[in-house]
Amino acid sequence: QVSPVESGGGLVQAGDSMRLTCVASGHLFSTYAMAWFRQAPGKEREFVAAIGWLARNVDYDDSVKGRFIISRDNDKNTVYLQMDNLRPEDTGLYYCSTVAPFVPCESRTPMSYWGKGTRVTVYE
Repeated sequence: QVSPVESGGGLVQAGDSMRLTCVASGHLFSTYAMAWFRQAPGKEREFVAAIGWLARNVDYDDSVKGRFIISRDNDKNTVYLQMDNLRPEDTGLYYCSTVAPFVPCESRTPMSYWGKGTRVTVYE
């Protein structure tokens, strides 16, 4: 079992960059694929990016491809989301999540563990 805790959100201007961090407690972190989701005001939560447990596989929603990079450091039980060229439509509450050991995180995977989220606001 892992318990994700997100940080790094804030208020930025369009075109700026920001890096989100998710630290997940639990000694089996290196066996969990991890994912980032986000929820904009008044909208459903949506998939942003995912990374395999050994970081060999990554996946992105089309809306963030070429702008966001997901990475992880298993020694630190941490997954990152580097966000560049931010847009106002990237505004939302960003969540870190996972499922179970050795289970890939995909856009339609029902996640088992969620953090409380970190808020990102991008203004023009």
